[in-house]
Amino acid sequence: MAVTALHSAATGLSALSTELDVIANNLANINTTGFKASRANFQDLMYVKKKQPGVENLNGDRRPMGLFVGLGTEISGTHKDFRMGDAMPTGRNLDIMIDGLGFLKVTIEDDRGGTGYSRAGALAINGEGDLVLATDQGRQLDPPVNVGADTRLDQIEITQDGRVLVQENSGEEPTEAGQILLALFINPAGLEEVGENLFIETAASGAPAERTPTEGNAGAIQQGFLETSNVEPITELVSMIKTQRAFELNGQVVRAADETLQQINTLRRG
Repeated sequence: MAVTALHSAATGLSALSTELDVIANNLANINTTGFKASRANFQDLMYVKKKQPGVENLNGDRRPMGLFVGLGTEISGTHKDFRMGDAMPTGRNLDIMIDGLGFLKVTIEDDRGGTGYSRAGALAINGEGDLVLATDQGRQLDPPVNVGADTRLDQIEITQDGRVLVQENSGEEPTEAGQILLALFINPAGLEEVGENLFIETAASGAPAERTPTEGNAGAIQQGFLETSNVEPITELVSMIKTQRAFELNGQVVRAADETLQQINTLRRG
């Protein structure tokens, strides 16, 4: 009946609205350092089975196909694309890029797990001389790295294996202020996004494996570079247009189902 069509079209409108939300968030973060684009995945809903395939008739023949009417669609989840973004040179000593699969570890609130993970490598120095993420919250690296409160940026070197070296006076050998460690996940798509360019561990992501940069697939640290967002504007715009057209088509189905129900109601009165 038209009621089923109305319901199916309504689920399509709801799912497409969510997809548009995902696309809008991707485009909004096109300039966010280390941002990873998301894609909405669809799945069909349950089916009404009106005729079973393979049923035998009186002549011994079997029905070659059944009759199933679907009840619409829904968003099954958002799939995170963890492909690396482009390397953007900045020339700034506290800008780093992870050339691999690893995540920076930072300290966050205990009620969110105590440890967050990020691909955004823009760092800064807080008032105590600790290296922190250059965000509004200034999350501190884990383990902490203290370069000294009076250290100039041009005195800091971050090696590919994550060692942070500080040269206090010209001509002297640099001293090691700390070590940046990275985390690897067996299923990074299972991480939970919490804003601030941060992810937290979930049961789906698996437990993090701590690695030194350059170890395995963790990746090397590239000083003076940042990883740009991996959002592809053309792809997102094409997806947005397709979503708009699909939304319009489902809207037409709603109108057609409504008109059919009105005609049925007229027949009942006649």
